[in-house]
Amino acid sequence: MKKHSFLFAMLFSTVFYAQEVSRERVVNVLSALASDEMKGREIGTPANDSAAVYIADRFKENNLSYCTGSSYLVPFEYKGKVAYNVCGIKKGKSEKTLAYSAHFDHIGSNNKSGDNVFNGADDNASGVTLMVGLSDYFKNENPDFSMMYIAFNGEEKGMKGSKAISEIQDLQPAYKNINALFNFEMVATVSQFGKNALYMTGDEFSDLDELFNAKAENQLKIHPDPYIGQQLFYRSDNVSFVKKKVIAHSFSTVDMNTAKHYHQLNDDLSVVNFDNLTQIINSFGKTIQKLTPENFTPKYNDKVNLN
Repeated sequence: MKKHSFLFAMLFSTVFYAQEVSRERVVNVLSALASDEMKGREIGTPANDSAAVYIADRFKENNLSYCTGSSYLVPFEYKGKVAYNVCGIKKGKSEKTLAYSAHFDHIGSNNKSGDNVFNGADDNASGVTLMVGLSDYFKNENPDFSMMYIAFNGEEKGMKGSKAISEIQDLQPAYKNINALFNFEMVATVSQFGKNALYMTGDEFSDLDELFNAKAENQLKIHPDPYIGQQLFYRSDNVSFVKKKVIAHSFSTVDMNTAKHYHQLNDDLSVVNFDNLTQIINSFGKTIQKLTPENFTPKYNDKVNLN
């Protein structure tokens, strides 16, 4: 009997953890986005288009549905050119939705000789990798929430992409079903709070972090924003959805006081802690598996500016 119980426990364990995202997958996705071939992913360039297509291909691998139209690529106009956000949906047991987002554009390259590509490994190939990692994690799952994945373009030029996609009329019903949007911004490093930990901008405006931490797995922890004076909540793509009255916060690990790689040429793979990022992806996935439309309905308080 003990032998059978042991075998059953091993089988159950194997099934439960079958969807875990590997470190190799995390390395491959982030390395592709932060490669020299992507030339810094500046909006309005062919390399930026290539990055959008790369993300769309990852969504296709994970069998996501289109958010709108007949493609994961959602066009908008930027300086007379067509640029793309990337959006995919996984249907769950409910129409209620959790959204995950990250901007994929960066600041391009310069004309100097030698290393001249601003690879943007932390800013924000890391955030996109976390988002893609969650789509990997839930590929073969039937979650309680539906899930929306959005890769924003043009954040570096004034959040152009998130503003554009937030205004698409046929997506407004879907936005009304979003219980929370998690926007990932610079998550390549170990935070000042230690491994498997992030901070949430605008934590003083909602109870999202408290509700999430109450269900957190693997000792994952969301901490309050330590840089509250910098008003980060209103400076990233989440704010485009805050204005839609969606509970939307950004999540990060970067130390805003000591980081030396922000918008610098050394924001490359050398700054990435792949073990920590992989742990965060899988801890997030395990935590989200415990969230339901009944136990996870965060609310804003009267301190937030929704205009």
